[in-house]
Amino acid sequence: MSARLGIIGAGAWGTALAQAAARAGTPSTLWAFEAELVAAINEGHENPLYLKGVTLDRKVRATNDAAGLADADAWLVVTPAQHMRASLAGFAAHLRPGTPVALCSKGIERGTLKLMSDVLAETLPDAVPAVLSGPSFAADVARGLPTAVTLACTDAGAGEKLIAMIGSASFRPYLADDLVGAEIGGSVKNVLAIAAGIVEGRELGRSAHAALIARGFAEMTRLAVALGAQRETLTGLCGLGDLVLTCSSPQSRNMSCGLALGRGEALADIMASRNSVTEGVATAPAVMELAARHGVDMPICEAVAAIVEGKASVDAAITGLLSRPFTSESA
Repeated sequence: MSARLGIIGAGAWGTALAQAAARAGTPSTLWAFEAELVAAINEGHENPLYLKGVTLDRKVRATNDAAGLADADAWLVVTPAQHMRASLAGFAAHLRPGTPVALCSKGIERGTLKLMSDVLAETLPDAVPAVLSGPSFAADVARGLPTAVTLACTDAGAGEKLIAMIGSASFRPYLADDLVGAEIGGSVKNVLAIAAGIVEGRELGRSAHAALIARGFAEMTRLAVALGAQRETLTGLCGLGDLVLTCSSPQSRNMSCGLALGRGEALADIMASRNSVTEGVATAPAVMELAARHGVDMPICEAVAAIVEGKASVDAAITGLLSRPFTSESA
């Protein structure tokens, strides 16, 4: 019998990953909360709520019963970061010990400041942890456009098993062993993408946009290294690659949020108009708490956190950044 994949979360990204697995020949069971969405996927082979217009492969099946994932050979977890702990706890009784579990959401848990791999270790201690991260839009992956990502796993055998289940000519996971680097890259780039959108919305120019990416990358790297990550990880797909993509296209939920903020829209109105999560909004304050705990200077992320928490206006945050003292580029 061929390997089977379980996917927790039937948003755009979870559904796109199910499509990627189908191209690799792997059938998947996609867990969704909404009964009507389960019916739409199983009967109409479409996800009309989150990935409309994409015909799903018949290897993709859906369920709203957690027990439906019990026979899966590996899990991908795609629930939003701030709901990760509760989601994993709800599936704990159905995980077979030693099952690879790849975390596909990008964020830091507010309050505890835990990475998603820490949350996994506390809720599913018998899982083999992995992190899937990199420059990837769900629509591109669902359509089969060429995409490369990082699959970080300290157990090389489990990582290779996951790659065999989801990898194909168009979806190319590269194996790594630095979970912390992959997680920090994926989390911080969402915060920086909000800043990039603000730059675009305020029409500050392409030079400012490029400077933001470069200086933001320095912030991301400083925090990752302070947490024990390998610096080289951040120069790869899950760091620089994801940062460039997410800061360069309004297709990114985080950049589009920043774009709207830069044009003068209120954050509450922006969030109310969406049916999907903008991870960077919740991540920004958590990143700053984590940075303060480790003595890491992150002025761009600090400005974004101040904006989303209502502590500073967009203009005041921009003025604050442009008024900082001149310093060494390596600082």
